[in-house]
Amino acid sequence: MDVKRHVDVIRVNPQDWPNGTPAWKAEDPELGNEIIPAERYTSEAFMKTEWDRVWTKVWLLGGRSDDIKEPGDYICTEIGKESVLIVRQADLSVLAFYNVCLHRGNKLRPEGRGNVENFRCMYHHWTYGLDGAIERIPDLDSFPQGGPPEGRIPSLPCGEWGSFVWFSLDPDVEPLEQYLAPMQQHLDPYHFERMAWKREIVVEWDCNWKASVDAFNESYHVQGIHPQLQWYLDDINIQIDCYDRHNRYLIPFATVSPRVALPSAIPPAIYDIMVKAGMDPAEYEGRVSDIRTDVQKFMRENGPKQGKDYSELNDDQLTDDYHYMIFPNVALNAHADDLMLFRQRPHPTDPNKMFYDIWMFERVPEGEEWPERPRLQRFRHGERSIGQVLDQDAFNLPLVQKGMHSKAFKGLWIGDQELRIRHFHKVIDDYVYGPGGKTKGDL
Repeated sequence: MDVKRHVDVIRVNPQDWPNGTPAWKAEDPELGNEIIPAERYTSEAFMKTEWDRVWTKVWLLGGRSDDIKEPGDYICTEIGKESVLIVRQADLSVLAFYNVCLHRGNKLRPEGRGNVENFRCMYHHWTYGLDGAIERIPDLDSFPQGGPPEGRIPSLPCGEWGSFVWFSLDPDVEPLEQYLAPMQQHLDPYHFERMAWKREIVVEWDCNWKASVDAFNESYHVQGIHPQLQWYLDDINIQIDCYDRHNRYLIPFATVSPRVALPSAIPPAIYDIMVKAGMDPAEYEGRVSDIRTDVQKFMRENGPKQGKDYSELNDDQLTDDYHYMIFPNVALNAHADDLMLFRQRPHPTDPNKMFYDIWMFERVPEGEEWPERPRLQRFRHGERSIGQVLDQDAFNLPLVQKGMHSKAFKGLWIGDQELRIRHFHKVIDDYVYGPGGKTKGDL
């Protein structure tokens, strides 16, 4: 069944929410239609180039600000071969530095979070302050050369935005605000700081990190991998917007795909949307095709009494998935009452593996007590379920990765519904080769 897309106009009147999330369609960039080489996903040489020219030059998501509220609170996060400490200082600023002892290279802390007065290496008790400065070297007089001349672990750029902390491995990186633009204007109206942790999972997947990014950058695969979602969302009439580094699509929820017949009864997934909004589906007398707009009206009218402020969000944002990709590796499914955030991290040595971080947050109504933070779960692909939809992706992506090694597969054959994937690789090209610097035959 061939279904044509017809979303090519502004979805929301900008006059109604002049300071809210921009909802109008951005002009599509001209990116050509060349194959994206399979070697980008399988080559160790390209993996190394990517590390040198992408990962060490961008801003990266490090963690959640409310995990480091007090002085001495820290997050230890890993990206590729590097491990980084992000630490709340006595003046409540944040600093980041490499997670390594300058003596013999031991890691000061395992990946995770905690609180310390200082960082003392377990190996020989070299001790560092919250800012990474050396505080004590046992038996210093036994080192004729003295201590390391710099007197501290090298620091890294670090900042906060959107209730999250960010860092860069590039000491000369551009300011965080400039790098993220225009994401602040788009995402600040959601007020992620009003959302509490609901779930945190790290899964090792048997695929390249870009294969995972690709999977969450298009809805073309819904009909194949997620057929049940066709009674939950419109996977055809989506709006795709590409910006400088980042991109998004806007996908209608609480409706059905044009690929399937309109049901006479409320589909279970849409039923759940109504219940979550506070509606009683048993009393609903409208048509299934009207549910999306009726849910929006109900949330607009009843949000204040539920302790939920939707005043900065447009009507479509009350139901739909505004899905953003912050380059290079953060996907955000932004909703009025929750945030699904996925962080895709490269394996330190193997281009055929990656780490997939699942961070779930839920709005806490005003006046209600915040729930206890969930404990981190960590496992390998296939060891346990991560939810039906993500299980379907997790099952499929290792097969994609294996297929990319086939002699018959030259690269990705990208269509218009996958414009975000092509834009993603264009930004990679800009970092790897310089703007406009890619030549035919380059990986």
